[in-house]
Parts: sequence; structure tokens; C-alpha cells
Amino acid sequence: MPQSASPSERNKENLQLAQDAAENNAAARKKVNDLIAPIIHYQTNRFCKRFCKENRSRFKCTLKSPTGSPPADAILCEWGNGSYAWMLNDLSSANRLKKYRANNNATLFDYCYVIANSLPFYERWKDWRFGRKVYIPTYIQALGKKAVTVFYALRSQQSLEQISQQTSQSVDQTKKLSREIIKLLTQKNRLFLLSSSQNVSLTHDDDTRTLSTVESETATYDEPVETYEENLLLSKAWKKLNPVEQFVIEALVIEEQDADIVLNSLKKLDISFKANVTAEDLDRQQLYYFRRKTLAKLHTLLQT
Repeated sequence: MPQSASPSERNKENLQLAQDAAENNAAARKKVNDLIAPIIHYQTNRFCKRFCKENRSRFKCTLKSPTGSPPADAILCEWGNGSYAWMLNDLSSANRLKKYRANNNATLFDYCYVIANSLPFYERWKDWRFGRKVYIPTYIQALGKKAVTVFYALRSQQSLEQISQQTSQSVDQTKKLSREIIKLLTQKNRLFLLSSSQNVSLTHDDDTRTLSTVESETATYDEPVETYEENLLLSKAWKKLNPVEQFVIEALVIEEQDADIVLNSLKKLDISFKANVTAEDLDRQQLYYFRRKTLAKLHTLLQT
């Protein structure tokens, strides 16, 4: 639709696109996927690199802007691919698209952009990334309660004998169900869901370099006691900040984003951090003052 189209015409087009995609229209789904691809690429790159740790020196990065210097024969790290798939599923699910209403003339891109830059989206991604909550696809749940039990058991790398005892099935029956689950996940490009939260990479490594659960945790979280205690204090203080304060510090200080980008995000979310000032009227000077005030608050919390 041309740029001169009225807001009502744009809204109508966006609403129709969201509805068609929610109803699994192939052309509409492709259009939605293409529309939100820049958002997903940006967030995947941002989130994945933040928690990359030693992966960058052990596996080949699959992000658009690869990071690290792994050996020439290193296998691919699939956290980037997995994150992309998770974000695509979260932003373009039928339930998500059906909730789009074009409020305040927001386009479908604006709608997804605000969601992808929200704290709940970030927390949901961390739940998935670190296994705090295990996402079980509906097509696995449709196989029955025993399939869910097998899914969890496969994630924890239990033997077929152990799984068969849990499901009260024979080993052959368990093997058949396991293969069906793996087949479905492979067809849907979701095989990474079977990787437990302790794995260093989603990529399976068959040689002697594969780490046990204990070794994996040690390699990832082994740090000096002093550092651990400092991080614990910071974590406790951080939780005492409100969501807006956390967002501003994370964006301006940790990620070093430009102030205009942060202000734009707050305006899209219609969130103001200053009393009697609307989000639309916030400026850089007010944002910098709020940052200084929040940093001072965080420093005080660390001293108490």
C-alpha cells in the first residue's frame, strides 16, 4: 500500500494480514515472517551474544554478524538458530496475531516491535534459553500424556529403560514413541528443544569433548567467590528497581544504546518516567537525568 494511504486504510490492510496469517494462509505467513525478520535478527544478535560465554571459542557462530574465534574444524552452534525460531514462534503465533487491533494506528510491525522490546519478551526468552520453563509444542502434547513424559525424559538424556518404567510401556513402545517425537521435532525444525538447559550448545557433539552435566555447569558458572558475592548483591539491588528503571539502565548503560532509540521505545510503549510528562514529550536531557538518578539509587541499594 502507498505511503499516502490513510491510517484507516493501513489499519485495515494490517488487520487483514494478521488475520490471514493467524488462519495459516501461506502467503500471509510469509509476508509476516519477512516483515518481522529485521526485529528478530536484531534481538537474536543482542540476546544471544549477551549469554554466549565460552561458546564463542568452541563453536562456529550462526548469527548474521558472527562472534568469536573458534577452531577451523569447530561445529556450528545452534543457539542463534534456536533463538530465531523461538522469537518467530512467539511473535507470529496465531494467538499473538489475533490480539493485534491496530490501536493508536499502530502497524503490525509496530505491534511486534513493542512486544520484542518489552521486558516480558526478554524474560520469556531467558526462560526458554536457560530451561527455567520448558516449552512443549502442542503437536507433542497431542500425542498424549505419555509423550509429554517421554519428551521430558529425552531432554534429561535418560535411557530407554528408565523412560519405559516411567510410562509403564515396553522398551519397544517407548522407542517407537521417542522416534515419533524426534521425527516431529525434526520436521518442525525444533529438535533443539530436546537439549537440556545444562548443555553448552544445542549442537550435539559425539566425541570425547562432550561435557557431563557437572562439567558443563562448572565450565559455565565457575567464578571466584568474590565475584559471585558481588553479583549476588547486584542481583538483589537490581530487583528493587522498578521495570522502567531496569529498562533504562540496561539500555543506556549495559547495552550502550543511543538515547533516541530508548526514548522511541518508551514512546511506543507509552511509558513515562517523569511525573506530569507524557511519554511523547520526554527528551534526552530528562532521560539522562533519570539515568543518573537511577544509578545513584542502585549505588545506595548496594550499600545497604
